[in-house]
Amino acid sequence: MDKFVDKACKGIEFLIALGLAIMVVLVFGNVVLRYGFNSGITVSEEVSRWLFIWGTFLGALVALREHGHLGIDMVVGQLPVIGKKICLIIGHALMIFIVVLLAMGSWEQVKINWDVTAPTTGWTMSIVYLSGLVFGVLACALLLLDLWKVVTGQLSDDQLVMVQESEEAVQLKQVLDDARKSDKIAGARS
Repeated sequence: MDKFVDKACKGIEFLIALGLAIMVVLVFGNVVLRYGFNSGITVSEEVSRWLFIWGTFLGALVALREHGHLGIDMVVGQLPVIGKKICLIIGHALMIFIVVLLAMGSWEQVKINWDVTAPTTGWTMSIVYLSGLVFGVLACALLLLDLWKVVTGQLSDDQLVMVQESEEAVQLKQVLDDARKSDKIAGARS
């Protein structure tokens, strides 16, 4: 299952990169056309905005899979294994609740805006809200998968804290770990 999810995330990363490339072409092309030829691409702002929204939601989904969101683990990191598991289960239950609410609200917005057309493209505005629905459903599935791993004991003790400190804290921890290893090696040689 993890291999399938990892491949799906790689596909999502490709879609994000493709969306960014399209946004660059649309916006840069529009600027060149406006200043150089006194014309422009009418749909560029609208499509770029929609691609940005979709890219944000899809990027958050990939970050959720990679446990890349920032967090503070000062308290949880000091707890015993059972405390870490309890906190992880409570945290995942709350996140599942929130993404279910997001998905339900997005679904309502999709239904409400189905007949509303965008000003320049004429496409349905439901496309915008569909991004929240897709995120909510897929994020819920990812969180349930992580929760299943916790409940069935498939996670090691060091995987029970699923947040990342700031980049500086991670680098500092790595430097300190390297220094401790060097001290142990030097102590073993003497």
